[in-house]
Amino acid sequence: MNILAGFREIAHTADWELEAWAPDLAGLLEQAARGMYALAGVQLRPGPRQARTVIVHASDAESLLVRFLSELLFLGEKDGLAFDSFDLQVKGEALHAALSGAPVAAQDKEIKAVTYHKLAIRQTQDGLAVNLVFDV
Repeated sequence: MNILAGFREIAHTADWELEAWAPDLAGLLEQAARGMYALAGVQLRPGPRQARTVIVHASDAESLLVRFLSELLFLGEKDGLAFDSFDLQVKGEALHAALSGAPVAAQDKEIKAVTYHKLAIRQTQDGLAVNLVFDV
């Protein structure tokens, strides 16, 4: 057997990448959340709605984005909830989010974490855009 050349597969978790864009930071956070749920194939249970208020603090916009999406993942894990209605207000280094959603009826794939890999919110001629990488 020749050991000077060869290959083998190394098991690893595959990542997903999402691009989101919006006119402002609050809109960008909402589109990123909607995109995250769409990537995971989240479907909400019909019936009574549930509301949550989330306040997230961070020293920069990228960290605010990661912390917000991470909080949504936490609420999904802890309470089995996902959200499809967002009232987001960015005030300085804080995000105030009034969310409305329902229990998760189905989900195709679990997102384990939002990563900082290649994360940079960039200014475009139409507003803001970002590429996000999720650990799945």
